[in-house]
Amino acid sequence: MDKPRSARHGADRVAGRAGARLVIGVAAVAAMLAVSAPLSAQQWPTRPLRMVIGFAAGGSVDLVARVIAPRLAEGLGQPVVIETRPGAAGNIAGEVVARAPADGYTVLVSSGGALAVNLVLYTRMPYDPLKELSPIGKIVYQSNVLIVNPSVPAKTVKEFVALARSRSGVLNYGSAGNGSSQHLAAELFSSLTGVKMVNVSYKGGAPAMIDLLGGQIDVMFQTIPEAIQQVRSGRVRALGVTGAKPASVFPDVPTIAQAGVPGFEFEGWMGLAGPPGLPAALVQRWNVELNRTLADKDVRTRLLEAGLDIAGGTPEQMSAWMKDQVQRMMRLAKEAGIKPVE
Repeated sequence: MDKPRSARHGADRVAGRAGARLVIGVAAVAAMLAVSAPLSAQQWPTRPLRMVIGFAAGGSVDLVARVIAPRLAEGLGQPVVIETRPGAAGNIAGEVVARAPADGYTVLVSSGGALAVNLVLYTRMPYDPLKELSPIGKIVYQSNVLIVNPSVPAKTVKEFVALARSRSGVLNYGSAGNGSSQHLAAELFSSLTGVKMVNVSYKGGAPAMIDLLGGQIDVMFQTIPEAIQQVRSGRVRALGVTGAKPASVFPDVPTIAQAGVPGFEFEGWMGLAGPPGLPAALVQRWNVELNRTLADKDVRTRLLEAGLDIAGGTPEQMSAWMKDQVQRMMRLAKEAGIKPVE
């Protein structure tokens, strides 16, 4: 039996009041969340932060991390602790950050391999850098330098090409792994000159340099920061730099293109990224502090003296750069016949 009209109206009024209370309650919660979100972002960080790098101590990524970490710590108000997870051209460190909580306390400093191009060079990537990392900002650009052990009888790029052709598949070069700048520069060189060399992979450029000095390997396309002291001391011989212009730290060393390999140009880079889903407020905070750090006079001087060029910029610019680097690597891999590895 239907309720009397007055009863139905009474029930409707009660339901209406309950509904109103529900709406008001939801609105109040939303308002509180809207207020608490920026407050929590302002209060962050409240404990030390972790900066993960994927290459051995003493290498160029390690150098950059140790230059910027103290200045970032000043701006963020908490210590920035560097954690080294070397191996697989940075993929081990990249996976650590890709699986970290999206709370802003863990970030990755890496060269371009673990941030992008390893997607093309590894058949089984443990993570997808384009989908499982949050770009924060580019840090630096870096050229490499073609260096040989003094026992190698080549004093120019042309002489080295002739030597490598006469010893096809015999000369070996050191790299920080498949996808590292040392590896990619060497593969581009081989593609343009037709020489064949053997890639010997290490967990970073520093241990590879030790073997180059000891004569266990013949040649490297080493990052400039890792090569400066050894070139200046005469313990290795520099034949050419990989960039579009000579490096200020090696004024007497021509570019590889100038020295006899037309069209050769290779420039690496490093960037800062966080875990997937990192809140926009935290991405922005890290980006602001990164650009502020890169504008610091002492930081700039130390990086420039190491042969690096300052980058910086927005998260959006880094994201677009990462995608572009993957496309470029796909073309290079096809042209140079680079096969992905496990």
